[in-house]
Amino acid sequence: MSTQHCQEPRAEAPRNVISVDAMGGDRGPAAVVAGLVKAATKNSEIRFILHGRRNELEQLVSRRKVLAGRVEIRDAADIVTMEAKPSQVMRHGQATSMWSAIDSVRNGEAPVCVSCGNTGALMLLSIVRLRKLPGVNRPAIACLWPSRNPHGFNVMLDVGADVRADEHDLLQYALMGSSYARNGLGLNRPRVGILNVGTEENKGRAELKAAHDLIEASCAAGQFDFVGFVEGGDIPSDKVDVIVTDGFTGNVALKTGEGTARLVGDFLREAFSATPLSRVAALLALTSLRRLKKRIDPRRVNGGVFLGLNGTVVKSHGSSDATGVAAAVKLAWELAQSGFTERLAARVATASGPVPEMVKDVAGGER
Repeated sequence: MSTQHCQEPRAEAPRNVISVDAMGGDRGPAAVVAGLVKAATKNSEIRFILHGRRNELEQLVSRRKVLAGRVEIRDAADIVTMEAKPSQVMRHGQATSMWSAIDSVRNGEAPVCVSCGNTGALMLLSIVRLRKLPGVNRPAIACLWPSRNPHGFNVMLDVGADVRADEHDLLQYALMGSSYARNGLGLNRPRVGILNVGTEENKGRAELKAAHDLIEASCAAGQFDFVGFVEGGDIPSDKVDVIVTDGFTGNVALKTGEGTARLVGDFLREAFSATPLSRVAALLALTSLRRLKKRIDPRRVNGGVFLGLNGTVVKSHGSSDATGVAAAVKLAWELAQSGFTERLAARVATASGPVPEMVKDVAGGER
């Protein structure tokens, strides 16, 4: 199928509608629908276009009163499996729920798509069907990282879209990441840092040093503050809001962080169940332990955002349960309400100079 004349999403896409791929996750559509129930219970305005096998989805949705009249089901017979090769999906995946969900954004029916499916296939389909924003060389995946900042999270990108990144890519990541932090976290002037093996300006690969100078020179146009190089230990700190890195390093850091969070949780459970006295201590500290569990729970920050496209795509973990899906939907809703795609387009335009007045008009001005 030719991709030379892909249509960009219409600006008038309704901001209260989220397009959801129901079939891609490890837990199946039941977990996805359960997540929609959680999201819909907390938000009376949200509506969904749900993509997948109609008969299966109708049965799941009809049992949930809170979804009555709020879900439009789009029949899609095929599923993109986790083992599927992205190139094969691109050639033969027109009948899949993932393709259908992305096309709802492409056609202007929804501003954001959510999927728990195969990351490689989702990224390739998103790039081909939605196309990259003008001036973007490599789209990036941004994630939220629990931090000591008052707003509770830092943004890190790229965390897996592309293992390579030169200095110009890293500059675009800084611009896109600061726009995400501004619209997703409400930060007027985010602090941006480059992940490196040390904070000294003479450390790191040549492209990191070049990116340091490019990003520093773009602070005024990009409306962010540059803190220079940061180290791995700074990722959850309060000295930075946006951490810029290549997809290889970012993905390793992300998976390491998730694994460490699970390990800490396991260690705590073992420690508080080791003896009768420790079990009593656990009961006395139950409220504090629940608060800690909630804060380090990876499901709360589930949802990597594909940045640099003509439309927003939120990638939920493949193993997401209802809590994880609901978190991804909440993030999608917040980005839709902010007009994030248009604002991001305005911000990326600063990579080649001041934001054009016509782009500012379309975006309504960058917050």
